[in-house]
Order: sequence, then structure tokens, then C-alpha cells
Amino acid sequence: MKTIKLIATDLDGTLLDDNKNIHESFWDAHEKLTLMGVLFVAASGRQYYTLEKQFERIKDNIIILAENGTMVMHRNKELLTNALPLETARELIVKAREVPDTDVILCGKSSAFVESSNENFWKDAALYYSRLQKVDDLCKIEDTILKVTLWDHKKAEENSYPYFKSYEDRFKVAVAGEVWLDITNKTANKGHALQKIQELFGVSFEETLLFGDYLNDIDLMTAGWHSYAMKNAHPKIKDLSRFITRFDNNNNGVVETLRELFEDLQQN
Repeated sequence: MKTIKLIATDLDGTLLDDNKNIHESFWDAHEKLTLMGVLFVAASGRQYYTLEKQFERIKDNIIILAENGTMVMHRNKELLTNALPLETARELIVKAREVPDTDVILCGKSSAFVESSNENFWKDAALYYSRLQKVDDLCKIEDTILKVTLWDHKKAEENSYPYFKSYEDRFKVAVAGEVWLDITNKTANKGHALQKIQELFGVSFEETLLFGDYLNDIDLMTAGWHSYAMKNAHPKIKDLSRFITRFDNNNNGVVETLRELFEDLQQN
């Protein structure tokens, strides 16, 4: 087997179970991988501040690829920011307001911002955005804007995505989950961000191991040779990945696969 020097995994539907928990065995596996010199990347559509809290105990030993590749941090150092111009973000907000049954999140570098007071939306959004502020008008926000996100009360792939399909020649439009649609710069995605990490840390395509499950992982899964779609992954992710995990996200699929690949992780 080719030497693996970098592991990048999505979170929701991948490393996390459906209750949004990381399996306890991950922490021991990560410690052993770090001692072996393997670099770990948490690659998510979640906000950086949320990921920082989630990986608090190992945050100095991982790279955080946040907001679907628009922000990459390592030991409090910014490795990459791929922002939208303010006027462009405001154009997207105006369009997003036309989509029925959705709430809009403006994802800034300092915080995320919303206009909605919908309780179900706030309950769900709080899982992904530790910094979330209610404002009167998203178009008046002054911040470095990473992405515009729609939370779809129906299903993003069927309801909100069609409204932005024609924007794909100018932007990256990614269905990031059943209820999530993310719109970023054309060059902003997990795969592009991971390639930047590979360049900075001297890791090749062949030395990279990837895990993903949903459509916003498409670019990520093409950034390394060892691409593993989760057993529970979207069919398109399974089609473009070289391998499929034997276990799904609710059965610790990522760590179980790592145990199969790395002899030092196998249980005694």
C-alpha cells in the first residue's frame, strides 16, 4: 500500500454519527497517527469557531478546513481565505430571498449572520455556527464574507439548488447536506483548499487519504488517491471514489477503515 501522510475527513455523515458525536476511539487513533507523522485535516462546511471547539483537545495537532474550503487554519495561523466580494455576496442574498421555504445565513470571517427568528432554523444552525448573530438586514453587514448559505425547510437538492443552478458559471454552488446549500467563490471548495495544504506541507496526491459522504465533498474526493466514500454516502460520491467503507458513519466507519489500513491502530 502507498504511504499515507495526510488524512482529510468530512464531519457530518462521515466522522460524526447522526447525533453529531465523534466516536471515542477516534482520539486514540488520532494520537497514534500523529506519532506516526500523519497529518489530520478536519474538512467541513461548519464554521471555524465551531470546529475549533469540537476538536479542542487536539486543535494544535490538526488543520481545520472550514466553511467548505473558504478558510483554513493551523495552530491559529491562517493558511487560506477565499472570500466573496461584499457586493457579490449582497447580490446572492437578494436572490436567496426569492427562494421559498428557506432561511439565509451570511457566513462572515468574524461571525455568521441571519435575519430569521425561526426556532427550528436557529436550533439546527447553532450546531454548525458557534458565532451566530441576528441582524435586521444582511445586506448591511460589513465583514470578510466566506459564503452565502441557505437552510432549506424542504430539500436543498430539489428546492433551493435549482434557483442557483444558472449561477454555476460564476460561483461554486454546493448542496452541502439535505437542508444546506452553500454558495462560494468559483475556486472555493474542499478540494482546492486541500491542494493548498498539500503544497504547504509537501504531501502528494498519492500520499493523501480522504473520507466523504455528500455532494460538497465532490472536489475533496478527487484530491487524493485513497478516496473512501462512506457506506452511507450519496450515490455520486460512491461513483467517483475508489473505495467504499465497510461501515457507515453510525458505526464508526472512518476509524474502522483506518484500523484496516494502519497496523498500529489495530486493536489488541
